[in-house]
Amino acid sequence: MDHPVRETSAIAQTVHELAMTKICRVDELFDGRRVPLPEPLLECGLSAAYIFDVEGTLVACAPQTQQCWHETLASFGVPVPMVSLQRLSGMDGDEMLATLVPSLDESARKKILTAEGERYRAVHLPRVRAFPGVRAVFTAIKALGARIALATDCQSDELKRYRSLMNVDDMIDAVACGDEVSKGKPDPALIELALGRLGGISAASATMIGDTPFDAQAARRAGATAWGTLTGGHPRSSLIDAGCSVVVPAVEDLQRYIERGTPDVSASAPR
Repeated sequence: MDHPVRETSAIAQTVHELAMTKICRVDELFDGRRVPLPEPLLECGLSAAYIFDVEGTLVACAPQTQQCWHETLASFGVPVPMVSLQRLSGMDGDEMLATLVPSLDESARKKILTAEGERYRAVHLPRVRAFPGVRAVFTAIKALGARIALATDCQSDELKRYRSLMNVDDMIDAVACGDEVSKGKPDPALIELALGRLGGISAASATMIGDTPFDAQAARRAGATAWGTLTGGHPRSSLIDAGCSVVVPAVEDLQRYIERGTPDVSASAPR
């Protein structure tokens, strides 16, 4: 989901350097460790569409979201350690509650979800900020002739606030929001909805960028490529294990990666 959490400077620098280079094999990118993809990525290429998660990827709000969950659960007499909330950060809210507190029935989970949303919008949402570099990355994508979509678990009123912070509305081609689907990530429904609204672009020609393993799992289940950022606080290894073929420190680090991609490969070419 959110925020500028960086690993050690050495790891961040290594990831940054790798992201600025044409990497044509998964094992080159991750020191021999294989990403669990249905077929190996044999060569790099550019996508016809880039689908972005918002919370934690484009907007720095992961710490606020986790703090809000911690406060809300405590108010219901259900204390949950922050480390447990971090581990499941980015998962569909109802699924997260069922995993963390199996004793909660559907009615109790719904009450907690409603309270968490109200608290977040009242207390935390006004304080969040967009990550730097979002517009530059979107501009680089548009220069390739590719399309851009947002696929986010957040509610439409929250997304309205986020979009006002990012200043990229003129470059967004499609949006899929959490209140339009019955289940959030890792379910692929949001990705599939975004693809449908992009007008016939296949999942195989799309790349999903997110900051949690659940973003990556949703992308892979939909049939899209998954890239990750470290700004949600999840370890690089977790993003790789979930299916990310590229991991960078933050969204701004994607700009030169996209620009350097493969100039002789068109954005719509099969990868």
